[in-house]
Amino acid sequence: METEHSLLDLFYAAEAPYKFYKKNDFVVFSPECFIKIENNNIYSFPMKGTIDATLPNAKRLLTENLKEQYEHNTIVDLIRNDLSKVAKEVHLKRYRYLEKIKSTTHDLYQSSSEISAKLPNNWTQNVGDIFQNLLPAGSISGAPKDKTLELIQQAESDPREYYTGIFGVYDNKRLESAVNIRYIEKRNGKFWFRSGGGITHLSEQKEEYQELINKIYVPSL
Repeated sequence: METEHSLLDLFYAAEAPYKFYKKNDFVVFSPECFIKIENNNIYSFPMKGTIDATLPNAKRLLTENLKEQYEHNTIVDLIRNDLSKVAKEVHLKRYRYLEKIKSTTHDLYQSSSEISAKLPNNWTQNVGDIFQNLLPAGSISGAPKDKTLELIQQAESDPREYYTGIFGVYDNKRLESAVNIRYIEKRNGKFWFRSGGGITHLSEQKEEYQELINKIYVPSL
């Protein structure tokens, strides 16, 4: 991508639930929470399904799309399984709710679900183990996780480095983290915007390509 602005300019210009800037390296303005922990409860918000909000009946098109339903179901099951490795009483609190994301070019609807579980009282002593069991983010890898990661490594020619990793804050009482998507990096003096999506046997090439394009934006209010 070409821009007259710096990564830091983009960081301050963007409005997003989660933002992160690594000096002279990359900037993230992510809409997706990875995990949140508070009051001994752990929450995850897998995000799967994107559509241009300006399309007629956009909400219905996204909600009723079978491919998007199956893809979202797969990720919800994967995250529930992941949370069961570190917590008890796993519960799907909200299923496929829609959120609107505003950008400088167009608005999007994205579908997410909310999953919660109960952590042991001593979870602060095992934060590293919690992340070790949950990473990488299931909404990024797909399922089954081990096999999809193997396929991704075979298919992609460049290492992802920080892209699709996670970042967050932790104060020994509460933790909140997000997935490194909506990601612009600087390499050899040039800017690159990374974008991706989930592919299933129901995917249509043109629709998947359009989703990649839709996800290339700088969010704003």
